[in-house]
Amino acid sequence: MQSLATQSMPEPLEVIRLENVQRRYEMGTTFVDALRGINLVVERNEYLAIMGASGSGKSTLMNIVGCLDTATGGEFWLNGLPVCEMGDRELARARNREIGFVFQTFNLLPRVSALANVEVPLIYAGLKRKQRVERAQHALETVGLADRMLHRPSEMSGGQRQRVAIARALVTEPSLLLADEPTGNLDSTTGVEIMALFDELQAAGNTLIVVTHEQHVAEHSERIVWLSDGEIVSDTNSGANS
Repeated sequence: MQSLATQSMPEPLEVIRLENVQRRYEMGTTFVDALRGINLVVERNEYLAIMGASGSGKSTLMNIVGCLDTATGGEFWLNGLPVCEMGDRELARARNREIGFVFQTFNLLPRVSALANVEVPLIYAGLKRKQRVERAQHALETVGLADRMLHRPSEMSGGQRQRVAIARALVTEPSLLLADEPTGNLDSTTGVEIMALFDELQAAGNTLIVVTHEQHVAEHSERIVWLSDGEIVSDTNSGANS
């Protein structure tokens, strides 16, 4: 149990801080430097888009920020905690509690309801069933699916399935929502609806990072970071709120 002193500490203003982060892969007798000294700070309630051509390093950066991969150099802090010093168990805990993932392919369990899909992260977090159901219901209501909770993914449209995925990402009340090409499998009209939902989530206080190759998706963010050959070549205000 946390002490009262720990409970009263304010949350850090920085959700993400990367300093000279590098990722090198061994390819037989040669090396590939996917990231070459990334310096990046993402503050609480910020909405950031990461863009770049294929092979630019954006997927590698997303995997490191999401604690799915580890840097081979530099420092990474998540909510003030040094990720590079974490063991496997601590990394798994960070993925489950601090980061909500939204994937292009939804990654839903096909044979269970939307409600059961959204409950999954809470099972890993150790919550009892009553708490899981209440929180999953609230998350589905937040994304506009109050009337579809008991439907399976096969009974839903692509947009509804992505909303279930977003609800699942939100249900642990994470520090960061991390979305990988969130409109990639959607038609243009549904994609607009999903990005409008992201706008609402950011307005409600969530911190978002969206990895995308689509300019119209990136323009919903406040800030666009461009990668090329594993380096940040541009970091600018998108003008979305100007």
